[in-house]
Amino acid sequence: MKFLIVGLGNIGSEYWGTRHNIGFRIVNAVAEDNNGHFSEERYGAIARTRVKNAELILLKPNTFMNLSGNAVRYWLQKENIPVENLLVILDDIALPFGALRLKPKGSHAGHNGLRNIEEILGTQNYCRLRFGIGNAFPRGGQVDYVLSPFDPEELEAMPDRVKVAVDIVKSFCLAGVDITMNQYN
Repeated sequence: MKFLIVGLGNIGSEYWGTRHNIGFRIVNAVAEDNNGHFSEERYGAIARTRVKNAELILLKPNTFMNLSGNAVRYWLQKENIPVENLLVILDDIALPFGALRLKPKGSHAGHNGLRNIEEILGTQNYCRLRFGIGNAFPRGGQVDYVLSPFDPEELEAMPDRVKVAVDIVKSFCLAGVDITMNQYN
């Protein structure tokens, strides 16, 4: 079985460590946990690795967050991966910091990365793992908040929360979305 695991984020050193780039951080951790190494390829950085009998194609799109759909479509088609084996990892301001929610489908809920993927793929029926980044921002301050770094307390808790996210990705690939949701949500 082959899976496309996509971490959403923005390229460039100015975005590394921001809340909006948690998808990149988690995909990096999946690669590190499974001896995968990224190389620049079409539409993004790609790492290929295995978890038992599952082949994982890890993608960090270089199209910027709001245009992630082209990269996702290209790699699904290039690797001949069914949309049921797609997992998109992203930040979510509706969840408290570190909360993780796996869903088999759903709306974009205002997330521009998901909105673009939905438009390009023509469906909402793909799995997503949402990582809570909280919503401690004043009215009108959402953009600045998601593009800001995590607080020191959040950074201290980050390794544990990212480890759980890596475990969820592995479980998704080996046991499927339903069993993984029952175990982790």
